[in-house]
Amino acid sequence: MRSYVFPGDIDPKIAAIGAEPFLYMRTDAFSQINLESERILLELIGCKGGRTIIYTGSGTGAMSAVVENYVKTKRKAIVIDGGSFGHRWQQLCAYYGVDHIHFQVPFAHDIDYALLERTIAEQRPDVLLCQHHETSSGQLYDLKELARICHAYGVSPVVDVISTFLAEPLDMDALGLDICITSTQKGLNIPPGLSVLFFSERLKDYPFAHNGYYWDFEDNFSNLKRGQTPFSPATILYLQLNARLRQLQAQGGPEQNIAEVHHRCSVFRALCTRYGWTIPAERPSSAITGIQTADDAQRRIFRGLIEKYDTYIMPGSVPGFYRISHMGLQTDAELEELAARMREFEPK
Repeated sequence: MRSYVFPGDIDPKIAAIGAEPFLYMRTDAFSQINLESERILLELIGCKGGRTIIYTGSGTGAMSAVVENYVKTKRKAIVIDGGSFGHRWQQLCAYYGVDHIHFQVPFAHDIDYALLERTIAEQRPDVLLCQHHETSSGQLYDLKELARICHAYGVSPVVDVISTFLAEPLDMDALGLDICITSTQKGLNIPPGLSVLFFSERLKDYPFAHNGYYWDFEDNFSNLKRGQTPFSPATILYLQLNARLRQLQAQGGPEQNIAEVHHRCSVFRALCTRYGWTIPAERPSSAITGIQTADDAQRRIFRGLIEKYDTYIMPGSVPGFYRISHMGLQTDAELEELAARMREFEPK
């Protein structure tokens, strides 16, 4: 099987941990592993003096936790909705009764930053919820400009970096971000099931709300001081996470991983030019390539790759629109083979 969806093909050494005997979670050895993972995670994202929470749960669970514990303490939020994942912030705010501004961005378009700044200046929200990369379209937002606008108007920036952590340059402290969210099945390239929240040192003494039992921030912070979790964790995933973090450090840190993602992206996009596939995103991220093909609503490419080649890519909401991840193990030759096979099933 070949996988160009998230997390992509995983290093066999990391994958093999899933079949090994594992530690009992309530031990000093497991605690030390978690504390080491937190230290490395904070180094990788540039969050000196910050804290993490590692949840057994998906990225949406972590987003929900942010709304329950943090956004609910604010007067008004502004939500950048440029696709499926930005819309999820809007749905969470609506679900929890949070007063919010719904700032709509057309699919695969960049934000109108001047309009955003005017909206913030006029309506004065105190927290912004956005994606760094709207993964449903491939559009990368200008996080530096978003942070500038937030700081100019006293808005707290909260960013979903689920598909850009370890795929695009990211420094929480340099940007002045308050909270970031990621999960294990993207740049960390291990199986799905864990999500990570990063908290700036500025929030060290913040009075978080207590609106959710499982996701409660203070309960998780208290337990992580001793390297533990309040409830039973996905132990094997925690071990795979720690092994992957050690591997990233040994292989040159985030810069090396980002360089590899960008290389794979450039290789595949050259093939897209060869086959006449367009990239709708105005400012595409290197994490994925979102392309428009001549395929139809029958998803011939998607189905053909699975049935003939046991290969997976990500379909989109628009007929003929596909997303190819550049995370995980990929060679130039494998990307060339993938493009040729996609072309094989594209309607003529």
